[in-house]
Amino acid sequence: MTNNTATQQLQDRLTAAFPTADAIPEAFRLHAPLEQREVLVNGRLIPFEGELQDVLSPVQVVDGAGNRAPYLVGRYPIGTEAQALQALEAAVAAYDGGRGTWPTMGIEGRIAAMEHFTRLMVTKKAEVVRLLMWEIGKSLTDATKEFDRTVTYIYDTIEALKEMDREGSRFQIVEGVIAQIRRAPLGVMLSMGPFNYPLNETYCMLIPALLMGNTVVFKTPKHGTLLHYPLLECFAQAFPPGVVNTIYGRGAAVVPALLATGKIDVLGFIGSSKVANGLKKQHPKVNRLRSVLGLDAKNVGIVLPSADLDDTVKECILGTLSFNGQRCTALKVLFVHQDVAEAFVAKLSEAVGKLKVGMPWDEKVNITPLPEPGKPAYLREVTEDALAKGARIVNEGGGAQAGSLVYPAVLYPVAHGMRVYREEQFGPIIPVVPFADIDEPIRYMQTSDHGQQVSIFGQDAEQMAHLVDPMVNMVCRVNLNAQCQRGPDVFPFTGRKDSAEGTLSVVDALRSFSIRSMVATKATDKDKAILNTMVENRDSSFVSTRFLL
Repeated sequence: MTNNTATQQLQDRLTAAFPTADAIPEAFRLHAPLEQREVLVNGRLIPFEGELQDVLSPVQVVDGAGNRAPYLVGRYPIGTEAQALQALEAAVAAYDGGRGTWPTMGIEGRIAAMEHFTRLMVTKKAEVVRLLMWEIGKSLTDATKEFDRTVTYIYDTIEALKEMDREGSRFQIVEGVIAQIRRAPLGVMLSMGPFNYPLNETYCMLIPALLMGNTVVFKTPKHGTLLHYPLLECFAQAFPPGVVNTIYGRGAAVVPALLATGKIDVLGFIGSSKVANGLKKQHPKVNRLRSVLGLDAKNVGIVLPSADLDDTVKECILGTLSFNGQRCTALKVLFVHQDVAEAFVAKLSEAVGKLKVGMPWDEKVNITPLPEPGKPAYLREVTEDALAKGARIVNEGGGAQAGSLVYPAVLYPVAHGMRVYREEQFGPIIPVVPFADIDEPIRYMQTSDHGQQVSIFGQDAEQMAHLVDPMVNMVCRVNLNAQCQRGPDVFPFTGRKDSAEGTLSVVDALRSFSIRSMVATKATDKDKAILNTMVENRDSSFVSTRFLL
């Protein structure tokens, strides 16, 4: 069978994967577009009178004539600059320069509010999961996992905060000075999450920021906006007015004005480094802006001659193609020693051929529609660039496309000068680079703009140890015989170079969205008496020895 024939057959399979309306399982149907005409500002869902943005699903539906078209999921507000500034003013007023109800509330009160929110959130699970599937094409399994993982993250963060508070519940006496040291909020946060994990990644910033006493304005991602709508009522019920506020619309139209006010104290952003740099420059006093950023990554997998190829291929399939490779932690280029390269790409291609392509609700589906309308064309461009420069598509039908479905392509041999060698493809392309000298992948990482993670596959402990020592100075996580990944969430998640600023994990995020603050006095009898009175009367939330259980 020629490659063209295989590609055509695969394109036919991809085309046939799209459903007719009556073929969509009843449990996952959207019987009418979800029209959001409300925004959350100052504790209330207020009517929105402006223009709405259509949300077209990457799931395309076939009509009676056999024509395929994107399904209308719903519409959300296209906010204006004035509306964004209104939301900001609500957050500023709620923080009130540190005097507001939320920042001065004790940890116990904030935890109670967050637990209330989480109980309400869980009741919205089915609706949010369904919208995750329709808005970004995430499989039912992955969408459910994202929701459940987010709930677990909230409870883990609450427990970490309790432990942090316990540590701060004691006084220290040093050189005649009595002090109590705790962590305090930073102020008003602008939160902007990504489309690929629009719930989990957004909340991994939002939740710790709120628990530490900050007030928040959060902008929903371009893809994955409507899924937040069912949760707005939960925020309104659980938190004091102005603590959580939402803005919508085109980022370039609404965000610059917010930053230009100088009233944003914290920027929580997950996206590209180019956008992050532009955002920070819009603040009039960059030195005052605390930034917690999750940015670009081109994570490398290094396959050594000693690698167990069967186990390595299993991990590389997960690492390169989970959620179609649309993860910042995805393995985006594989360096494979020339002694095993041919055998590796053969096994990898065979494994790709076993993946199931289909719709998000299909059982055990692996490859689903891509949410970014321009992504299939981009993937075709970089693939054609690689082919023109000497690479080939190893797997049958690799790169075949039908609408929003793109079948994975294993490209080999990839080399310097090809776009996929350096560009973060963020999609189902697997570039494989053969190497003879281990210095080749090491030099690649030294010269890379990114520094998030690396995966090393092999069975020679001594050789791997010699790789680990320099690698920990180039990236922030070295995975041995395992794909790159964020979890478990208690581990630090960060990066070097253009890959991150600040650290996101259960404990580290609480620190990232707060600052150490202290109350101190001389250890005289009169001042000791004042502190004792504060503690005994519980007059202060900060000066307290209460021990949270």
